[in-house]
Amino acid sequence: MSGGGPAAQRPKVPLLHDPRFRGLLVQAGTALALVSLVWVAVDNAATNMRARGIPTNFDFWDRVSGFDVNQTLISYSAVSTYGQAFWVGLLNTLLVAVIGVVFATLIGFTLGVMRLSTNWAARSFAGLYVQTLRNVPLLLQLLFWYNAILNPLPAPRASLAMPSVALSWPGAGSLALTLGAGAFAVFVARFARAQSPGSAAAMLAPVGAALGWIVAIVALVFGVSAFMGAPGGGLLRWGGPAGVYLNNRGLLLPNPSFGPGAGWVLVGLAGAVAASVAFAFWARRRQARTGAQSPVALVSLALLILLPLIAFVAAGSPLTMDYPVLRGFNFQGGLRVNPEFVALLLGLSLYTAAFIAEEVRAGVQSVAKGQSEAAHALGLRAAPTLRLVVLPQALRVILPPLTNQYLNLTKNSSLAVFIGYPDLVQVFMGTVLNQTGAAVQVIALTMAVYLTISLATAGLMALYGRHTAWAER
Repeated sequence: MSGGGPAAQRPKVPLLHDPRFRGLLVQAGTALALVSLVWVAVDNAATNMRARGIPTNFDFWDRVSGFDVNQTLISYSAVSTYGQAFWVGLLNTLLVAVIGVVFATLIGFTLGVMRLSTNWAARSFAGLYVQTLRNVPLLLQLLFWYNAILNPLPAPRASLAMPSVALSWPGAGSLALTLGAGAFAVFVARFARAQSPGSAAAMLAPVGAALGWIVAIVALVFGVSAFMGAPGGGLLRWGGPAGVYLNNRGLLLPNPSFGPGAGWVLVGLAGAVAASVAFAFWARRRQARTGAQSPVALVSLALLILLPLIAFVAAGSPLTMDYPVLRGFNFQGGLRVNPEFVALLLGLSLYTAAFIAEEVRAGVQSVAKGQSEAAHALGLRAAPTLRLVVLPQALRVILPPLTNQYLNLTKNSSLAVFIGYPDLVQVFMGTVLNQTGAAVQVIALTMAVYLTISLATAGLMALYGRHTAWAER
């Protein structure tokens, strides 16, 4: 019997018959062929570009651009360079993408939950919203918001001015109308619960209850005069102009300017954030150890308000407001939000929210109904059940398609060129490309930017998904 080990008994295989070697050989040959094709394409493109006098380098980057941009987050003028114009367009794209993702997420999650509501009015409104907006092309929606809603606004001389408000004690008429409308809403809600499901009364009663609550809130806040012109103001009374104006050139707001000592306000805000995070960790460990809950949201809100406010007062109120003032045919000063930015933000947020709502609905429905029933059996109400039991499990289904919607929103922002918003595509791939003629460099750099943003977004969402999965285990 041979005493050799397994290695001694292994037959010798010719190198060309070894599967691992053949696999490496095929991969190396494929990589070499791809590199050769890319090299031939690049060399051919460079030769043709030089023959036609088209630039093949980035020498244009430091040349003076000679054009203005109507919205910039950094200093820029007509004497700035093309490289500076690139950063202006990139920052404008990131601005609308980040804000659009936040708004689309908030609206989408709200509508997704409303789609599963037992309230007929809320469920029907969410369904109508989703079916309408996701079936209308995004470009048409952008043009609608820009041309049909924002462009018809009045000129600067006839701007819509938002009046200031002052707190006051509500009058007797407002209080009476508030109590009456609230009592009507409660009665109608109880009447709806007593009806058989699917009946006309059961479907229409929630609408009446919602109208009752709306009347009660408006009467309490704005007074009886908001409905019938009778005396008796609510909690808020209209005053003089608040320095906020709306016209066809944009939304004008007071522009805050921080003076010496404002750094202490930032220190107070940073301290409040750190204290809130520390308190949240302490509350979570305390609850895991004893089962007792702590008012994390209330304490965090108090810290985020009180600490910066104390620092603000102690530093001598280092804040001045630059209010917009009408001079001639336009406003001077203040902070201007361009209508192109508003139209693009509304279109992207509302359109993407319709898809996010369906993903949230699907994620919530993927959670077994027994989870909710078990939570209700333990005494949890509907809202804590959704927040603590259903949504954490639904996120495993929601996150992958939600990431795709974030990527779609960022890439769809390139449609801003049709309404004149100065994003990366309009500024860099439009004006800069036309003036310099460096088409290959400009388009390649623009594609690389969108690829980088998409990969970074996908990576961050993957990290969040792994964190969520770890927390659930």
